[in-house]
Amino acid sequence: MPVSGQSHIRIARPSRDLAAAERFWVDGLGLSVVYRARSGGVPGEHDLLMMGWPDASWHLELVHEPDAPVRPTPTEEDLLVVYVDGEVPEELVARLQARGGRRVLSPNPYWNEWGVTVEDPDGYRLVLSTRAWSNS
Repeated sequence: MPVSGQSHIRIARPSRDLAAAERFWVDGLGLSVVYRARSGGVPGEHDLLMMGWPDASWHLELVHEPDAPVRPTPTEEDLLVVYVDGEVPEELVARLQARGGRRVLSPNPYWNEWGVTVEDPDGYRLVLSTRAWSNS
């Protein structure tokens, strides 16, 4: 099958703390754990956490290698944008904050006008956009 709009996408990132990340993304945002693996102390192996929504064509993969951790180095423009198509529920933002997130202003005024930005425990930014996604 050629690459197309139906191709599944994996967004992979390092994480300092998979348990903290899981609290934010699963307990906070509501993603499901798709797959999990533990290194078991084997040198060169890493811990892995894959999360997503069952009907989504993407998933988020976080990795942590206990023996040689990669420090996440996100910038203010490393965004994962979820289009809510309406007001962002304050209880969702509060839940994300209670599970390790930090609400921040974006350096891009567009995201401040059209959404809410929350940093995850590793410093990556989730934007909950009030807009709807359109290909046009």
